[in-house]
Amino acid sequence: MPWTDTARLTYNRKTDRYPSDVTNEEWAILEPMVPPARPGGRPRTADMREVINAIFYIGSTGCQWRALPIDFPPMTTVQGYFYAWRNAGILEAMNDLLVTAARELEGRDAQPTAGVIDSQSVKTTESGGVCGYDAGKKTKGRKRHIVTDVLGLLLVIIVHAANIQDRDGAPDVLKAVGKKFPWLRHIFADGGYAGDKLRQTMGNKWTLEIVKRPGAVKGFVLLPMRWVVERTFAWLGRCRRLAKDWENTVESSTAWAHIASIRLVTRRLARHCNAT
Repeated sequence: MPWTDTARLTYNRKTDRYPSDVTNEEWAILEPMVPPARPGGRPRTADMREVINAIFYIGSTGCQWRALPIDFPPMTTVQGYFYAWRNAGILEAMNDLLVTAARELEGRDAQPTAGVIDSQSVKTTESGGVCGYDAGKKTKGRKRHIVTDVLGLLLVIIVHAANIQDRDGAPDVLKAVGKKFPWLRHIFADGGYAGDKLRQTMGNKWTLEIVKRPGAVKGFVLLPMRWVVERTFAWLGRCRRLAKDWENTVESSTAWAHIASIRLVTRRLARHCNAT
């Protein structure tokens, strides 16, 4: 999409406070997905819209938890909800529901039948946790291994050490996407997934199509389907929390990727509401 004056107006996020804050239309989409307060005990006092705004703020700016501005709920409150939703799989479930809605909005079936797989190696910090060296990318850190649908919407992400080769990490990713989207059977991939080892692991359940770069072509060339997943990594990269892997655990790394996807798809759905 060219960044024209029309596009700038469409994606303008000027607000009275922070550009990461959800609009009324976006909150109307997210509010039904927020878990209700547990019965018994003290009543919930936190404004859940502000909790979402705070989580989106951290994801968008990449700031530390303790650098959260004071006009949000207390840092410990926001952090508590983040870890609770991460551990309960709420963030992943929210992303799945939003992806389904976005696919139906585009006139497609709720369940995808084809996907695109790829990985992205990112550096880690002194926080510790799982780490490895990707000799191909010359990066010490972790890999974000994802599968998207043909629209580029995030279906599954698994974070693992960067020293695990793509073809070795792919079976776990495909197993995860197969559980969530049982109708997905065709996978587009690059040359890093070629070879008999992965095909034998996949068996007859999946069909793998390797999209190769033409040998005679020099310079940049747009490869069918492979650009879709690369664009998704670019979309996720707009959340500065994902510029590096700052997290101590792969669970938190996965959660922030889901948050970036939730923000992206929610805005897409809200723009459609405004257009209609």
